Amino acid sequence: MPQSAPRLARKLSIMLASTAMIMGYGPMSTAIAAEPAAAKTVPAGQNPLLQPWTGPYQGVPPWDKLDPELFPDAFQKAMAEVKAEVQAVIDNPAEPTFENTHVPMMLAGETMERVFAMWGVQTSNKSNDRVEEIDAEWSPRLTTFYTELFLDPKLFARYKAVYDKRHTSGLDAQQIRIVERSHDEMVRDGANLSPADKEKLVAMNAKLEGLFSAFSSKLLGDEKLYTFVTDKAELDGLDPAFVASLAAAAEANGHAGHWAIKNTRSSAQPVLQNATNRKLREKVWRAFVGRGDNGDANDTNATIAEILKLRQQRAELLGFPTHAHYRMADTMAKTPDNAMGLMMKVWPAAVARVKEEVADMQAIADAEARAGKGPKITIEPWDYRYYAEKVRKAKYDLDESEVKPYLQLDKLVDGMFWAAGRLYDLGFRENTGQIPVFDPKVRTFEVYNLKTNENVGVFYLDNFARDGKRSGAWMTTYRSQQSLGGERNVLASNNNNFTEGAQGEPTLISIDDASTLFHEFGHGIHYLLQQVKYPALAGVPRDFVEYPSQVNENWLMTPEVLSKYATHYRTGEPMPQVLVDKILASQKFNQGFETVEYLASAIVDMKLHDRKTPPTDVDRFERETLAEIGMPKEIVMRHRLPQFGHLFSSDAYSAGYYSYLWSETMDADTWAAFTEAGGPWDRSVADRFRTILLMTGNETDRAEAYRAFRGRDPDVKALLEKRGFPTE
Repeated sequence: MPQSAPRLARKLSIMLASTAMIMGYGPMSTAIAAEPAAAKTVPAGQNPLLQPWTGPYQGVPPWDKLDPELFPDAFQKAMAEVKAEVQAVIDNPAEPTFENTHVPMMLAGETMERVFAMWGVQTSNKSNDRVEEIDAEWSPRLTTFYTELFLDPKLFARYKAVYDKRHTSGLDAQQIRIVERSHDEMVRDGANLSPADKEKLVAMNAKLEGLFSAFSSKLLGDEKLYTFVTDKAELDGLDPAFVASLAAAAEANGHAGHWAIKNTRSSAQPVLQNATNRKLREKVWRAFVGRGDNGDANDTNATIAEILKLRQQRAELLGFPTHAHYRMADTMAKTPDNAMGLMMKVWPAAVARVKEEVADMQAIADAEARAGKGPKITIEPWDYRYYAEKVRKAKYDLDESEVKPYLQLDKLVDGMFWAAGRLYDLGFRENTGQIPVFDPKVRTFEVYNLKTNENVGVFYLDNFARDGKRSGAWMTTYRSQQSLGGERNVLASNNNNFTEGAQGEPTLISIDDASTLFHEFGHGIHYLLQQVKYPALAGVPRDFVEYPSQVNENWLMTPEVLSKYATHYRTGEPMPQVLVDKILASQKFNQGFETVEYLASAIVDMKLHDRKTPPTDVDRFERETLAEIGMPKEIVMRHRLPQFGHLFSSDAYSAGYYSYLWSETMDADTWAAFTEAGGPWDRSVADRFRTILLMTGNETDRAEAYRAFRGRDPDVKALLEKRGFPTE
């Protein structure tokens, strides 16, 4: 999942009320909010967060100067700078043109961009109670500022004047696209509202921003918790290196001699998959799926209900029937019906496959009970991953524990770099220790073009879970490419939550974690390859965003990557071909579970937001919706609503979680293009993929760009075939 600086999804020129950042609060005025009493006073010119970045690679963030107390002062002063830059555009007496309106707006706000890049790391990678306090205070202030700024009728008048003359003023195709998209988005986000309705919009956005911050804080609170194990026998079946990491986590939390399982996916999933102790699996599962839903101070249900109410009120104020219609107006899918249509083409086949998978697992459990190897059980959600591994071994003679010793994190990082070089001529030279980082475990790499040796940028890699870091995996840029105002290189990062190996031991990861590694790197490749002039054409539709990352997952399982980079952590021997063959043969295994787990979340998201009357009882809505669509009882949503950060930490993925499936449809069809051309390393296909789709940002309609690449629209049959589902 890509992430820009928190609450800031796009460049200033199109930083409008619908973006993840622009959720504000306060009276309608363009006055800058008063500095809070708690802010640290910093003499003019001495706040390091406000200074242009120095050092190599066109300057890098001064992570060694990161201090939460410096941000209020930085926000205040950066806001003043933005206000002055925008006001200069508004006050320009010359007739509005693209050059004197759009261009300066696209170049404005660079100081604030740098501040937000650093604030994003502070809130996502290095949070604490004080950071959460500052976020709760300043997110509404900043959002109010930007919302009001872009609702200024004089600013919109300039945009509209350029828009009205766009076909007669000598603009080229890209400039016309910027003018049309900026104007339409301003209209969608309230530029034509009456002053009274603009007041209402600001108030709604205000409260939403505070609720997003509250949701994130509560969820992080539950993800900081641990399940402590006092008897090592309960950990039977777990990888020794993983057990050692649990012991280290327990000691770090004052429980020496015990084992600590953190309430995050990267810690819970290995237990659910491998622990023979069923009671421990159930305990860990209940803690994990219950995040945000325990009726305590961290319960998120009331917060979510309030978010839903305000989202619908805002959509109606802006002239949309539902929040889903509002969020999807600028997507490839266009409407909720189109998104639901795709999801329901896949859902029945996925549910049918789950029934087959459960039958296979139940047969093994029953056979074990008959043989006296365990009690008679009925497969429950905390059994699914565990018995799926038994089925995998029975059907394919493949055991995850047999594979994991070959999946060394550092070697797989080398493998993903090698693949990017072979496909796209991207080179990576490690320069860890030569530039500042925000945590000692962060690795850094100089990125360059293998053919020309020209610098592309820097890649930061933050792989490990720790307290204060939000869960999941994401990609972000601290500086994005553009040539307007001078060519800028890219500072990109991947952020994962892997469990680090015990001291002196390599970090071994699962196949799922390895897929995540390649997935997030696909986002990185997308932004590292981008070559656009105008930053207003850098952002792509939500349902295109996940496409490059999902395509990149495919190269993990290629024989070339596995044979070169999947080497045993003790012997150094490459993964035996017989094991590679087993992995490849099992690629369609457990696709019912994988698809239903994800798709249930996407369907519930769309049904939640495509309605005029938001639910007030969130848990009940979740239960009833899942029953309505026939959710198998052996599976829970990948993200239950009380912990669904994609939906409730910002607007970013609300009514948009379907986008993974939309993107994966293109992904499967793209992989088919490589297959038809002779294989995954075909450079003619890779070059067309790079030049037509990856380098071009949003310079043209992405559906048209895909048709230019493939010669037609994507075919859902490729997705069904990839997952092993019937195509008729």
